[in-house]
Amino acid sequence: MTTINSVLGSLDTVDLGFTLMHEHMIVSSAGISQNYAELLGAGFMERIVNGLIKAREGGVNTIVDATTIDLGRDVNLMAEVSRRSGVNIIAITGWWLDIPRMLTGVSADQLAQLFIREIREGIAGTGIKAAVLKSASDISGVTAGDESVLRAVARAHLETKVPIMLHSYAPGQVGRQQLAVLRDEGVDLRRVKVDHSNDTTDVEYLTWLLEQGCYLGLDRYPGNNVSPLARTKTMKALIDAGYENRLLPSHDWSFVWIVAEASPMPRQAEREKRNPYGYLYLKKEVFSQLRQMGVAEATLTRLCVDNPRQFFEGP
Repeated sequence: MTTINSVLGSLDTVDLGFTLMHEHMIVSSAGISQNYAELLGAGFMERIVNGLIKAREGGVNTIVDATTIDLGRDVNLMAEVSRRSGVNIIAITGWWLDIPRMLTGVSADQLAQLFIREIREGIAGTGIKAAVLKSASDISGVTAGDESVLRAVARAHLETKVPIMLHSYAPGQVGRQQLAVLRDEGVDLRRVKVDHSNDTTDVEYLTWLLEQGCYLGLDRYPGNNVSPLARTKTMKALIDAGYENRLLPSHDWSFVWIVAEASPMPRQAEREKRNPYGYLYLKKEVFSQLRQMGVAEATLTRLCVDNPRQFFEGP
């Protein structure tokens, strides 16, 4: 028996069920939901709960909330919506891209100890513990700040054995740089998931990542720049190549964003027009496409039931 941390306590991996491995309850900035909740729009809690209930009724059992502190992580909110919806929610620790100036000079070892505390003792005095470590690099590659967080995540992983997810920039093959740092720190890459991998259709690059031993987070649906169908065709190519046991599809979706009068981000109504199914887009659209392409039901089950369990339990 293997247990992991959920926001409501220990969760046996056999009870994960259908799992989405990269989603968000809220996408904002640190402290927004606690201090400036009006920026999240009226009734934002009900929007999350209702979306989760629809997901549960559609067969989704567990969601990994990939929100770090700098993306607005609020574990009290996560616990409340999990309790009200009946969906298991798993919190993470680590850092995304917004590294504050005041953290300049904080060492990788210092950061690692913070992440370890959030795994072993809990987040912000709540007792709610993280179950995944996250680091991020984007279009600029692994910057100096990114590398410090990445090494901290690696060291926290070696201490706690908690698996790692990487926000990565697939079009620039940034995963090559990230995995090199993790390998240098002694991380078994079989405990690593390289996310946003379906932002490219470069099967050669994706196959290289898989050959290093890691999992691929195919978690941008419907996504931008690459069409949903092209993303699904890429997944099918990887399934046909024999990698179905290390693919983890998801959406990178959130029902709640900051409501800004002049935002460079798509407005919520526009996002929901593109994805009217929320956390059920995979089941409604992607799995239907895969069935039409000849993918067996057992493989679809593996993608979102067996593979998440395997990722958490480790080799």
